[in-house]
Amino acid sequence: MLIWIVLIIVPMLFGLYAQTRVHGAYNKNVQIPSRGRITGREAADAVMRSAGITNVEIVQVPGQLTDHYDPIHRRLALSELNYNGTSLAALGVAAHEAGHAIQHKVGYAMMNVRQTLAPATQIAAGVSNYVILAGILLVSYMGSAFGYNLLYIGAIALGVIVLFQLVTLPVEFDASRRAKAQLVTLGILDKDEIKGANETLDAAALTYVAAFVAALGSLLHIIMIIAGGRREE
Repeated sequence: MLIWIVLIIVPMLFGLYAQTRVHGAYNKNVQIPSRGRITGREAADAVMRSAGITNVEIVQVPGQLTDHYDPIHRRLALSELNYNGTSLAALGVAAHEAGHAIQHKVGYAMMNVRQTLAPATQIAAGVSNYVILAGILLVSYMGSAFGYNLLYIGAIALGVIVLFQLVTLPVEFDASRRAKAQLVTLGILDKDEIKGANETLDAAALTYVAAFVAALGSLLHIIMIIAGGRREE
């Protein structure tokens, strides 16, 4: 029971805390306008141009915190509040996504690894829950060898997800580091304004840590189920 709490409940609570913190930091700093009144779109464009990037389209997408960089189509997507907004949060998020575009241009190794893992991770995320649930049911009620095979497959799928989440951490941290440096260097934010952008980006980074911890906890839980069942045999 204690192991289950440590591997499942604690990561779940950590994830809820991370989500609460990122929404709190964003909602706070999205209300604080920057002195320069530069929009998120303009900030992202300035950061990319400073790195010699002129072939990335900046588009507006619906939703909140749906911002992302698409390296395949060379498209930087900003949610409405961040695309048109001049807030500290908007500029922080926009510069962060521009940081990903810079990573793409310079061939940042961990970003390349993440892109390589992305297709396999999508497949793993789509099948892992179903395979693991079926495996647990078969093992619990029938002691089926086929159930254990399904759990092995589920563990492999979770392993792929864990690896993807692990690689994501340096990618996101590096993009935020680039963003924070460029916001001040380019004069987009004054030094005393950077705190609001930092607070938003640091809270967002915590969600990636939480995702990794949750995936790792799930993997270890399944491994323990498999190991425990095999010992009973």
